[in-house]
Amino acid sequence: MTQLYGKQYSKDELEMMTGYMFQLAGIQLGELTDGRARGMRVATVRTGSGFEFQVLLDRAMDIWLAEHAGRPLAWLHPALGGPALYEPRGDGWARTFGGGLVTTCGLTHFGHPEVDQGEELGLHGRISHCAASSCQVREGWQGDDYTLELTGVTRQAVLFGEYLTLERTISTRLGANHLAIHDRVRNDGYRPTPHMILYHCNFGFPVVSPDSEVLLADEAVRPRDEDARAGVDRWHLFEAPQADFREQVFFHQPRVGADGMVRAAIVNRQLGFGAFIRYRAAELPCLAQWKMMGARDYVCALEPANYWETPRHVLREEGRLRFLQPGEEVDYYLEIGALTSAEEVQAFEREIGE
Repeated sequence: MTQLYGKQYSKDELEMMTGYMFQLAGIQLGELTDGRARGMRVATVRTGSGFEFQVLLDRAMDIWLAEHAGRPLAWLHPALGGPALYEPRGDGWARTFGGGLVTTCGLTHFGHPEVDQGEELGLHGRISHCAASSCQVREGWQGDDYTLELTGVTRQAVLFGEYLTLERTISTRLGANHLAIHDRVRNDGYRPTPHMILYHCNFGFPVVSPDSEVLLADEAVRPRDEDARAGVDRWHLFEAPQADFREQVFFHQPRVGADGMVRAAIVNRQLGFGAFIRYRAAELPCLAQWKMMGARDYVCALEPANYWETPRHVLREEGRLRFLQPGEEVDYYLEIGALTSAEEVQAFEREIGE
């Protein structure tokens, strides 16, 4: 049975009452036609519950727009641009960073620009500016669930260098308020290759507001720098937008549930509305939080990663840099969704506490 519009429906009931299932939910492929994002392929996914999101096929199948019943989940920025506009040096990544629900950072480096063994590494790596190929849409009944699935392959490769393949599956179902991302990163080259990955999950107003807070069970939290140290006592709370706010980044050691998952959320208690992430900790043991209360730049990102934000050359020197051997692969799993009522917020709080 499918929960929809406050009632349970069987497969036969829904099929008899609709022309075809796209009336209720589905995936629609299209292309952006204006501005800096012109020409980028997109997939718009509707689940029928009011949950809707847009996948950028030409940006490694990252997720941009996301909302529930017209209320935004993600923070968006007009800098969004296609791969052809990517500036790989220094902080050039920010010139085409459009925010969005998920921006993937990696696959061989994330964090501040640096030089490692003579290789220039720009802010947050290249993968989010690589286009996916072999994109496929699958929709249909699996038992009592009408499932929606989008798959594709993105390659980060260079002659005489890395050859990493990201196989991504984004899935949801009719009536759902959440999505799941299942990634597989594989070394398709013939030399050991560094591997770093971070999921930059960017939440904005009204999820983020002076009435909001972060829900997270922590073993420990530490500030990245002096700016963050000044606000470490309020890492979980938000101020009104300020023109001169300096970004704060906190590194969390989250508590892992008995099922191996980490849970965190940002909730606006006044609205009874919020957004959550749930992810497998074995492959993503680190969680960063980017708190930016600037005017226009009003965003909080929750960022599961396989490392703390540490320069790659330092990880190499300390013997902590992970290398994928030829043919080696690693899987990642992440869920993101909306909390649509005070009751759902309370239920998620209980889940965090278990």
